[in-house]
Amino acid sequence: MPDDIPDHADHADHPDYQDDLRLAHALADAADAATMARFQALDLKVETKPDLTPVSEADRAAEELIRERLGRARPLDAVLGEEYGSRGDGAARRWIIDPIDGTKNYVRGVPVWATLIALAERGADGDEVVVGVVSAPALNRRWWAAKGAGAYTGRGLTSAKRLRVSDVGRLEDASFAYSSLGGWEEEGRLDGFLDLTRACWRTRGYGDFWPYMMVAEGSVDLCAEPELSVWDMAANEVIVREAGGRFTSLDGAPGPFGANAGASNGLLHEEMLGYLGRA
Repeated sequence: MPDDIPDHADHADHPDYQDDLRLAHALADAADAATMARFQALDLKVETKPDLTPVSEADRAAEELIRERLGRARPLDAVLGEEYGSRGDGAARRWIIDPIDGTKNYVRGVPVWATLIALAERGADGDEVVVGVVSAPALNRRWWAAKGAGAYTGRGLTSAKRLRVSDVGRLEDASFAYSSLGGWEEEGRLDGFLDLTRACWRTRGYGDFWPYMMVAEGSVDLCAEPELSVWDMAANEVIVREAGGRFTSLDGAPGPFGANAGASNGLLHEEMLGYLGRA
């Protein structure tokens, strides 16, 4: 998809990130081909990592592929990935990769999984994610954003649609998405979580990348997860932010660098944190 990024006028204000965004799309194209080739394969090899989460041969192959291409295209940039850790610490720019977000779905043949690719830059106020691509090939969906240039979804230039969060301003009218119940209890936030579900109009446990993309699209108004790593959040964060929403830790720190996340249309964010910030 590197030639399929919309050439909107507002992109001209941020030309520095367009080459990076095109590269991220090209990386996602390559990862999509690798992951789809092994999706639902009867001989897919799956192992259990020390943290008891699964990892498949496809996770590792996709991350290796992305790292190899970044090594050629951006040799001075650092890389952080779920499967192979950090390379090039100290660089001002860092690519953050989750080769398959939703591995449990992937290994069971559920099509809700995606490759997450983000670029963060170091600034005076700390790291900031400036590019993000979320590609879900089994759903035939892709979402992307670059700092100051807006967030989009589509499969090509002519079909790309700009994303915008909802304007729902009351919890009793809001749709809230979450991952599972277990993590909330383990983190001591279960009571606040349950109270929030009771306050909202609708709740659904979509999990992984998808609820953040639905917040960006405006079909869900708020979502949250209690236990995350930065590679689970980085690409999602810039897409939600560029769609007009807010993305913070459950304690209210902006960005994807906490151990958990809450995303919303912005109008409901403080109310959400009032429930989920209880620990």
